[in-house]
Amino acid sequence: MDVDTRAYFTAATMIIALPTGIKIFSWIATIYGGRPHYYVPFLYALLFLVLFTFGGFTGVILSNSSLDVALHDTYYVVAHFHYVLSLGAVVGLFAGFYYWIGKISGYHYSEKFGQVQLVVFTLGVNFVFLPMHFLGLNGFPRRIPDYPDGYIGWNSFITLGTAMTFLSILIFLYVIAVTVFNPRRAEVNNTLTTRWATI
Repeated sequence: MDVDTRAYFTAATMIIALPTGIKIFSWIATIYGGRPHYYVPFLYALLFLVLFTFGGFTGVILSNSSLDVALHDTYYVVAHFHYVLSLGAVVGLFAGFYYWIGKISGYHYSEKFGQVQLVVFTLGVNFVFLPMHFLGLNGFPRRIPDYPDGYIGWNSFITLGTAMTFLSILIFLYVIAVTVFNPRRAEVNNTLTTRWATI
């Protein structure tokens, strides 16, 4: 790309970073002003904030066109993309499931196994995508099926993370099975009704 085009993409990425940073601080202020309950859906919302912020930070680094020349088409870009978009979407789906399953089905999920799934999933995805940053900084290209032996350490770590992520999905399927086939009635949530009745 010519210099003017690179300057445009640098400016556009930095402009995107400003409202995104405002969103992050707005979400944190919302949590600060509320009374959060640390159940699995809220823990997934916190996980989303952490992963999205970290992915956004790596995006600001990629917005520097000088660095992007070196990091383009490396695993660094893959890691950034997955932290922001893929993990954001998947974590949101998990949060939505755990929040709404009791209201939709009338049955409550196992909080203990939900927390276990959250921990295993968090460790797994970070074991997968965090080392990709280091590989990308070392020039490891994406879309290449083979690589020199010098990269085997971090790639083995990524394989371990992939296995942990798969295990977390199996735990999630177990949570669904227990919720459906060994149901526990969800409590009726009358907090809004009670609150509005007292006003």
